[in-house]
Amino acid sequence: MTLRDTLEPFFNKLPAVASPEKHVHFKDKLWWTLGVLVLYFALANVPLFGMSQDSVDLFESYRAFFAGASGSLVLLGIGPIVTASIVLQLLVGADIIKMDLSNPKDQAFFQGAQKFLVFVMIILEALPQLLGGYIQPDPGLASALGVGLGVITLLLLVQIFIGGTLILFMDEVVSKWGIGSGVGLFIVAGISQQIVTGIFNWQLENGLPVGLIPKWIYIAQNTGADFLLSGEGLMFLLIRGGILALLSTVIIFLLVVYVESTRIEIPLAHSAVRGARGRFPVKLIYASVLPMILVRALQANIQMVGIILSGRGITFLGEFSGSTPLNGIMYYLAPINSPYDWIPSLVRESFAAYGAAAPATWQIVLHVFADAVMLIGGGIIFALFWIETTGMGAKPTAQKIFNSGMQIPGFRRNIGSIEKVMQRYIPKVTVIGGAFIGVLTLVASLLGTIGSAGGTGLLLTVSIVYRLYEDIASEQMMEMHPMIRSFFGEQ
Repeated sequence: MTLRDTLEPFFNKLPAVASPEKHVHFKDKLWWTLGVLVLYFALANVPLFGMSQDSVDLFESYRAFFAGASGSLVLLGIGPIVTASIVLQLLVGADIIKMDLSNPKDQAFFQGAQKFLVFVMIILEALPQLLGGYIQPDPGLASALGVGLGVITLLLLVQIFIGGTLILFMDEVVSKWGIGSGVGLFIVAGISQQIVTGIFNWQLENGLPVGLIPKWIYIAQNTGADFLLSGEGLMFLLIRGGILALLSTVIIFLLVVYVESTRIEIPLAHSAVRGARGRFPVKLIYASVLPMILVRALQANIQMVGIILSGRGITFLGEFSGSTPLNGIMYYLAPINSPYDWIPSLVRESFAAYGAAAPATWQIVLHVFADAVMLIGGGIIFALFWIETTGMGAKPTAQKIFNSGMQIPGFRRNIGSIEKVMQRYIPKVTVIGGAFIGVLTLVASLLGTIGSAGGTGLLLTVSIVYRLYEDIASEQMMEMHPMIRSFFGEQ
C-alpha cells in the first residue's frame, strides 16, 4: 500500500462544506457572499482573549494582503491557506508528488491534501509567534484566573486555530455557494478598509494626520506658501503630503482595469447548431494576480524565520527592529512597500528612527533588484503552477470546450485539436502575464499607495474587484440563459 492509499481515506474524512446539489440562484449566491463578508468583519473585531498589549505583530508589513487583523481572532488571515498552496504547488510542479490535475480523482486528493496542510500551517504559523514571545499572554489575566501563563498561551493557540479554521471554511462557502473566492473577498475587505482609513483618518502620526484629506487641511492651515513652493516643500507635498501615493493609486487602478480587459479571443463554433458562434478569451493576466499573493507570502514566511532566529540571538541572517529587517540577507529579501524603502534620503530617515546604520546606496539598489527578481520570476513560476492546479491549463480548457459542444473552426472536432490550439496561446500568455503583473506590482510598491495598503495590496484589490464584477455579470447571464451553464460544467 502506497502513502497515497493510506492518506486518501483520511483526507476524505476531513470536515468540508457540502457542495450544492443543484444550481444556486444568483440572489442566493449574493446573500451567501455578503453573509460571509459580514462575518469576516465581525471576526476581525473580536480580540484574542488573554493577549497582552505588549505583543508584536510579525506580519504587520504583510497585513494588507494577508487579510487578517492584528490581535483579533483572524490574526493569521489567509496566511495558512496561501502557504499550504505554495508548498503543494511546488511539490506538484517539481513532480515530487505525481498528480494529473485534469483527473477528478487526483484533483480531489490535491484538495484534501491542501486542506490538511492548512490545518498544519495554522499551527506552524501560530506556535513560533507564541513560543517566541511575539504573541504574549496577559500576566494580569493569568493572575486574576489563578492559572499559569502556559494555560493562557494554550488558550491563545486554541483561539488562533479556531480563527484560522473559520477563515478556511468561509473561503470554501464562498467558493461553493457564493461568487468568486473567499480569499479574494477577504483581501478586498481588508485593503478597502485601509484605503478608506488612509483617506479620512484624523489621528496624528509623526506630526501629521494619517488620512489624506485631514493631512491636506492641516498642511494648508499650518504651512506657509513660500515653503510649499520651494524644492523641499514640493518634495514634502509629494512624499509626506501623499500626492505621490494618490497619483500611484489612480494610475494603478486605471492600468489594472486596462490590462484586465486586454485579451486574445479564440473563435469557437457549435458543432451541432449551425451559426452558433462564440469566443474563448485568454486574458493577458490569465492566471489573475493571485500568484502575487504566493510570492509575497513566500517572502513573509522567509522573514518570519529571520525574525524568530534574530529574537533568539541568532543574527547571521540579519537583525530586526520589530518586523523590519535592518541588515543581512533578510534585508535584501524583504519586500519594497513605499518610497521609504528605496529613496536614499528617506531610507536614512527610516533607519535613524530605528537607531540603526542606514544601508549604502549600492545595498538599496541591490534590495530593489532582489525584490524585482522575486516578483517577476516568482510571478511567472507561480502563474504557471496556478493554471495547472486550478484546471486553467490547455488540457482541462480543451476538455471543457469539447464537452460544451463547441469546436474551433477549421480544425477537427476532437480534444487533441483543441488542445494544440490552446497550447499555442495559454502557456505563452501565462508567462507574459506573470512577468507583467510582477513589473506592475514592483512599480506600485516603489511608489506607495493611499492608506499604506501597499502596491501589491492595491493591485490585488483592483484586479479582484474587476474579476468579481465579471463573475457577477457571468452569473446573471447564466441565470437568464441556462444553456450557458453547460460550458462552465454547472447543472
